[in-house]
Amino acid sequence: MASAQIDRFVQDRLPPPDQWPAFCHELPELQLPPKLNLVQTLFERAAANGHAERPMLRSDVRTLSYTQAQIEVNRIANVLTGELGLVPGNRVLLRGGNSIAMALAWLAVVQSGLIAVATMPLLRARELTTILDKAQPSAALCDVHLQDELRSAWLSDTARAALPFLVFNTPDVSPGSLEALAQAKSTHASPCPTAASDIALLAFTSGTTGSPKAAVHSHGDVLAACETWPRNVLRATPDDIVVGSPPLAFTFGLGGLLIFPMWAGASVYFPSIPYTPEAMVMLIAQVGATICYTAPTFYRQMAPFAKRHGVGRLRITVSAGEGLPDATRQLWKDASGIEMLDGIGATEMFHIFISSAPETVRRGAIGQVVPGYTARIVDDNGHELPIGEVGRLAVKGPTGCRYLDDPRQRSYARDGWNFPGDAFRQDADGYFFYHARTDDMIITSGYNVAGPEVEAALLAHPSVAECGVVGRPDDERGMVIVAYVVLKPGQLPDGAQTKALQDHVKNTLAPYKYPRDVVFVDQLPRTETGKLQRFALRKLAASAST
Repeated sequence: MASAQIDRFVQDRLPPPDQWPAFCHELPELQLPPKLNLVQTLFERAAANGHAERPMLRSDVRTLSYTQAQIEVNRIANVLTGELGLVPGNRVLLRGGNSIAMALAWLAVVQSGLIAVATMPLLRARELTTILDKAQPSAALCDVHLQDELRSAWLSDTARAALPFLVFNTPDVSPGSLEALAQAKSTHASPCPTAASDIALLAFTSGTTGSPKAAVHSHGDVLAACETWPRNVLRATPDDIVVGSPPLAFTFGLGGLLIFPMWAGASVYFPSIPYTPEAMVMLIAQVGATICYTAPTFYRQMAPFAKRHGVGRLRITVSAGEGLPDATRQLWKDASGIEMLDGIGATEMFHIFISSAPETVRRGAIGQVVPGYTARIVDDNGHELPIGEVGRLAVKGPTGCRYLDDPRQRSYARDGWNFPGDAFRQDADGYFFYHARTDDMIITSGYNVAGPEVEAALLAHPSVAECGVVGRPDDERGMVIVAYVVLKPGQLPDGAQTKALQDHVKNTLAPYKYPRDVVFVDQLPRTETGKLQRFALRKLAASAST
């Protein structure tokens, strides 16, 4: 079907088709129609399944049913296409925390055939300028509380400064705000007749390896993602209430806290205050939450509060965004009684592609490949390795990597496969065991050591709150293992502690895997999504050796 997107900026900057991975749609549920608007499909699905009057978006201030949310989306869509005169294919920069207003704005952008470019709330003007220069948005929608940094970046370019900039989440619906303009618009809007291949969003990677890349996803990509992990592993129901900490600007959060609940007819609760580990546990009980998404570090911090206060109706806890140490999985299970649902996904693939439901968890494994995807372990030349050998993970399925105008496309997608950059092994039953990011492998005295494996051992020590393990260049050994450790309150960062941690690793893992250097720090460098920035630790370690 011909594209409905008039502005061809993104399509013209996609990599050539011979650099794309294979997009596989063999399963019946992945046979999508050529004409498809993601948001229209999700609202129509809710209505067809009898969920139109059920809650969709919740907060401590208001609750919107699917019907009410669609009315608000239509009004905002009429602002975008009528008031602002935007045309399908224009990019719209979205900046906001997790809120009902942010969710409605995102849905309106995509329903209108525009391309959503959501940005992390904590980004500064310099980082935002990089995104603006790459995405070339035609308008910005920004939470009023986060406008200063974006305005600074927005106004740094004369041509861009003349483009529309609207704020939302204003007190009492301030004049000129997105909500004020939307109130005067019709409650009806015709969704853009997009093709399934038309672009829905640009998702900027979180920057764990440096400069962020813009991953391109179509309407069909996102709906296909709904038919894989949510259908086969998560299995949410209309009675579920979802909470979580990942930002909607991150595909883990966008899927888990908006798209997938809509696909299931469930609802999402967005709090008005930032999460802390204790506040998350208390909120889960208060609102009757049944599904929670957050990163392993946060679950580890939540565990003592879950043990003290209980977890109410909570039945599913999803961990993703970084590797889940088994020590954290067992700590959470002991505290809550819930087996963690682990998974690995990628911004480039939109969401999770390897995972297992709680009843099929195998200790130490992330899980099995999600139906709709294929995965294998290969060597550096792309040849499949025998069962049990550690190698590079290669994946293909109904979603895949297409970067916007980025030479790194060639390293991510090759010969039809996506290479997320992870080292794994697979057992005879098809379970995948995570070892490290391929750039997290530490080669010391001829041995390959996975940083996350050493981290998992350290996290099992009662003195350790958090840790990050990297390699530091060394003339004698090639690299030495360095552990950056955040201790629990009351623990002393002294020589005795260092020896205790080193001995613990020696007694847990092969002795050559112990950290020869232990550096005690107050905090670790993390992205806004909670991922450990090992590249920052590697840089720190390298500078310490000079």
